[in-house]
Amino acid sequence: MKIDDERKDRLKKMLNKMKEQIIQEDREEMKKFQTGEKRQIVEAVMDDADLSAIDISEDISLKQLSTHRDILKKIEEALRKLEEGTYGICEMCGDEISEQRLKILPFAIYCRDCQEKIEMMEKFEGEEG
Repeated sequence: MKIDDERKDRLKKMLNKMKEQIIQEDREEMKKFQTGEKRQIVEAVMDDADLSAIDISEDISLKQLSTHRDILKKIEEALRKLEEGTYGICEMCGDEISEQRLKILPFAIYCRDCQEKIEMMEKFEGEEG
């Protein structure tokens, strides 16, 4: 099954928009680290407990950056598949994955019906074990 040009353009715009949003968020977060913005504010007025809270906040921010990196890889893979004409095609049944599903889960490789079948099989296998 080949993806039509209109659908391809909409999906490409959606993926590129997501990519730009993530890159912008990452730039803003990295700028905070580079300038030491969080730590400067805290060191001026807070105690050791507050510094610990900032350390935790920075760890969470670093985890977010790592998660964003993984998402960007998936977006790049989706854009590659889009150019090949295989993005948005269920890897199980070969039908189109709905654009509504792709907007919610842009890295979906299965249509909703196939995903449900897989989840049911996994649940059944889990109950047997």
